[in-house]
Amino acid sequence: MTSYLLKRAGNTLLVLAGVIVVTFFLLRLTGDPVALLLPLDATPAAEQALRISLGLDAPLHVQFTRYVGSLLQGDFGMSLRYHEDALALFKQRFPATLELIGAAVALALLVGIPSGVLAAAKRGSLLDSTLMSLALIGQAVPAFYLGLMLMLLLSVQLGWLPTGGRGTLAQMVMPTIVLGSYLMALIARMTRSSVIETLGQDYSRTARAKGLAEHVVMIKHALKPALIPVITMVGLQVGALFSGAVITETVFTWPGIGRLAMEAISSRDFPVVQTVVVISATMFVLVNVVTDLLYGLVDPRIRYD
Repeated sequence: MTSYLLKRAGNTLLVLAGVIVVTFFLLRLTGDPVALLLPLDATPAAEQALRISLGLDAPLHVQFTRYVGSLLQGDFGMSLRYHEDALALFKQRFPATLELIGAAVALALLVGIPSGVLAAAKRGSLLDSTLMSLALIGQAVPAFYLGLMLMLLLSVQLGWLPTGGRGTLAQMVMPTIVLGSYLMALIARMTRSSVIETLGQDYSRTARAKGLAEHVVMIKHALKPALIPVITMVGLQVGALFSGAVITETVFTWPGIGRLAMEAISSRDFPVVQTVVVISATMFVLVNVVTDLLYGLVDPRIRYD
């Protein structure tokens, strides 16, 4: 286990180093933020003075060296737009995104796994076809379109839910459905195929030969090993949830890091964008490590030696 964790730690550092390099240099290709921070009638002298004060006058390799040095000290820089610490801005917005992603994952698991198990139990039936058709639609419909349609129906036409914001349970319903719909559909399809596979294994046939009821075979023998690919897929989809949160939070004016990233990108607020990307990448890698460790709990045959 120790050697495995050390190996994963080394891989994590390499991934994060690559993310830092790519993010830093790609952002500089978007243009000069000074043009957006000053009025249109600003003089060249004023532009140059601001550029010097922000450290943007130095060559790119010097800027990158300074950034990495500050990053190693825990300093993510000051926001060019808000004139606040970029890490502090991230901390302010992160609870909202974590709340939304947690609700979306919970909804996806609570609906996706039972739907997949039910579809596998009724394989080839009308119920199976209906559930898998709904799952296919859930994967195909874009998040922004689903969000706008829900808003039009539930908010504008019926008046049941508020159009956006955060603070109440009603405001959380539509963003949770939009963000969790793709993962829900993916879990349902993955669970169905995985359960069908495990139902055909020798241990499932042996359980039936012992006279156990089909639902007992399903729950006690087939479902647990079938969850391994589902756990893998959920762990890998964490990154997709963070990227999907950008669209969802923008549509529903949810005050999370996704909306913060969109605002920072539109204003070329380099420190904030870098903070969001680097921390999100770190969390994504850590979630994948935890996902790997969960395999041993689901299937005792898995060892990390």
